[in-house]
Amino acid sequence: MNPPATGCLVLRLAGPVQSWGGTSMFNRRETLAEPTKSGLVGLLAAAQGRRRTDPIEDLLDLTFGVRTDQPGTLLRDYHTVSDYRGVPLPSASVSVKGTQKSTSPAKYTHVTERFYLQDAVFVVAVAAPDPVLATLAEALRNPAFPLALGRRACPPTQPLLFTSAGQPDATVWTGTLLEVLEQVPWQAGKAHRDKLQRQRPRPRRIGLPVTLDDLDGEDVRMDLPSTFDPRHRSFTARRVRQTWVHLAPPYETAEGDADSPPDHDPFALLGW
Repeated sequence: MNPPATGCLVLRLAGPVQSWGGTSMFNRRETLAEPTKSGLVGLLAAAQGRRRTDPIEDLLDLTFGVRTDQPGTLLRDYHTVSDYRGVPLPSASVSVKGTQKSTSPAKYTHVTERFYLQDAVFVVAVAAPDPVLATLAEALRNPAFPLALGRRACPPTQPLLFTSAGQPDATVWTGTLLEVLEQVPWQAGKAHRDKLQRQRPRPRRIGLPVTLDDLDGEDVRMDLPSTFDPRHRSFTARRVRQTWVHLAPPYETAEGDADSPPDHDPFALLGW
C-alpha cells in the first residue's frame, strides 16, 4: 500500500507586531526571533475552534518549516496592569481558604515588560497528508476564533493562507518543507526590497534563514506544548535543523551584481 500523499500549506505571518514568547512568563514576556511551534500549533487550534482544554496531539504531529523573510526590529512596551474597579491588585500568596490575598501594602498599578517584533515577515510551511491539510486550510479561511501572531493583541495581516499566484485556488504546495520554502517568492515589504536594490554591488541571490523540524537535527527548541490547559501547561523539547534558501531578487540582475556579499575577514586587515 502506497503511503498517503503529502504536501504543505504555506502561511504568511506578517503584521504590525508579533510576539513569540517561548517559555517566558510572569512580569517579563520576551519574544524569540521567529515563530515557535507552540505559537503555530495554537494558531491552527484556534482556527479549528479548539478550546484550551481540548486535545492537541494530532497537531503536534505536524511538521513545520519557518523562513525569515524580514526579521523586523525589537519593540519594548511600557505595560501597566491595574484593576478597573480601583481595588488593590492581588498578590501571589493565598489564604488558608485558598483565596488569593491582596497586596500588602496595597498596590494599585504594576509595571511589566512586553517585547514584540515589529514589521517582521515569516513564511511557514506546514507538512501533513493532504486530507489533514484540506481541513486546516478550510479552518484558516473561516477561523472559529480570532487568530493571532503569538499573542492575542497581535492580529495578522492578509493573506494568511498563501497560494501560488498562478493557482489561487490551490492551497496545497507539492514538495518537502525545504522544497516548498524554496518555491515561495520573497515576502519582504517594499521598503525592505528597495533597501536591497540600493546596495552596491547588488546581490544576485537572496539568502534567507530557515528552521525545519528534524528528528535528526542538531539544535533543540523547548517549545513543544503538551496541552494548552492553563492549569497544566508544560513544554517539551523538539529537534530542528537550521539552513538557508536562496531566492531570486525582485529586480533584473545586471553585470556588476555580486553572487554574494564580499567576505569580511578582519584578520586580512592586519596582514595575517
